[in-house]
Formats: sequence, C-alpha cells, structure tokens
Amino acid sequence: MFEGFDEFDVDTTGATIHGRRGGSGPPVLLLHGIPETHLMWHRIAARLAENFTVVATDLRGWGDSGTPPSTADHEPYGMRAIARDQIEVMRSLGHEQFRLVGHDRGARCAYRLALDEPDAVTRLAVMDVVPIGDVYNRADKAFSLSYWVWSFLAAPAPVPEQFIDAAPAVLVDFMLDTWPEVKDSFPAEVRAAYVRQFSDPARAHAICEEFRAAATLDYQQDEADRGNRKIACPVLFLWSQRGQVAKLYDDPLAIWREWADDVRGEPVPVGHFIPEEAPEETTRQLLDFLR
Repeated sequence: MFEGFDEFDVDTTGATIHGRRGGSGPPVLLLHGIPETHLMWHRIAARLAENFTVVATDLRGWGDSGTPPSTADHEPYGMRAIARDQIEVMRSLGHEQFRLVGHDRGARCAYRLALDEPDAVTRLAVMDVVPIGDVYNRADKAFSLSYWVWSFLAAPAPVPEQFIDAAPAVLVDFMLDTWPEVKDSFPAEVRAAYVRQFSDPARAHAICEEFRAAATLDYQQDEADRGNRKIACPVLFLWSQRGQVAKLYDDPLAIWREWADDVRGEPVPVGHFIPEEAPEETTRQLLDFLR
C-alpha cells in the first residue's frame, strides 16, 4: 500500500510515534482520524510523494504508536500534547517547516499544532471538522443524536472501555458502515487494522482519554485562543457534502474564517472519509493547495 515508503518509530518527549516516509521535495505531514490509522492515506500518499516528502504517522494512542499513561486531567491525550509529538517527529526527520494535512481527529491535532507552532506550519489542510470550541458551543439536540460517539467515548472510565472491549468491531463497523457514502472504501486488511487497535485495551483507553480531553482541555484551549490567536498560514477546508458537518452547520467555511485570515475550501460529494472515498479529488485538491 505504501510502496517506496520506509517505516519508522520516533521517541518523542511523551510517546513513541510510528509512521512511514516516502518521496522527495517539500515535507508534508498527514494525520489520520477515527477509527483509522495512517493507513487511511494509502490511496493518495504515493501520488503526493511524486511532489513532496510525505510523512504519515499514527497519533499517540493509535495504530502502532505508544500509549503512555494518562492523568486525572487527561493532559497526555489532549491535542496540545499530541501535536507536540508530531512536531518532534518532523524535527527528528530534519523538517523544521512543513505542510500539514489532517482528517477528523488528525485535523484537530493539525490546527492545534498550527496555532501553537505558527513558524513550523506553512500550509494547513483540514477535513470534515470544525474546531472543538465551536463544536461544543453550537451543540444541540441534533448534535447529541448524530455525534453520540463523542459523548460515549468521553464518558467516565471504565464504562466505554468495557463496552469496547466486549465487542470492538461493533463500534468500528458502525463508523465505517454508516459514515461513508462510498461503502467499499475500506479494503479488508485496512478494516482489520482499524478494528485491531480497538481490540487492544490500552489503545481503547487511550482513545477514550482523547475524547475526555476534547471535552475539557481542548475546549478550554480553543476558548482561550478565540479572538486572541489565529492560524497564520493559508488554510484549505474540505468537508463532506452529505455528512454531519454539512447538516449541522449552515456555513462551516465561515467558522474556519474566524480562525484564519486566508481560508478556502469546498464540500466534496462523498461521506465523512474523504481521502478514502474520493482519493482522486482529494489528491487534486491537495496538490493544487500544497504546491
């Protein structure tokens, strides 16, 4: 799936991060969403590698990256800590500045990294999310019913962990079967890899901790930055034309324009998993923007 890419493991201040690197040219970091790993980029990574040095990683707690112990305030799984891993990885690979692309959870890590390390990120692409502060400030009945996974995973330990441990494939299959429009977007070996991480109790706990951090630390940090800091680089925002972002927010692009002065974007006529459902369109958009 990643022909010509080398695998690596980098020890950061807080975890060991697993990933792959390939291609040549300006560096681009790709960050995955839920319930995925870096494998979600398998349909576009090689195409991007024709023009860029492509780095695709597993976020802390996911895939083959480390699962450090958490704390009462969930700080090790807040996006600030997760973003710190990623900039340390890029620096260890020799990249002080880079382009950054994130989908779903990876997009949340990506915009936090761009806010905290503005000199490092030269271009930012985010897919099918709005910032966490805006998510919770605008939450209503429709959100609570459509995004119930957020509340479920953020519930106090060990309740969601025990439910996941009893039937890990149930939750993963729900996401992979109901969130996309293109239903055959996940090869069997990729789906199995996504299920496998939820079958590991340490990873299930890490994933839950990430959502607990989202409702506390991540939200607080977004609110602290609102009106005080903006993303300094150009931003590309792609969202599912048929997904929950389009249904919940009348103008999601306008939300991102509150966070950056240079924002462009458009909806893509697929479901939530844009890079896996629409690899050709995703590649075209990224090449146009990143170049």
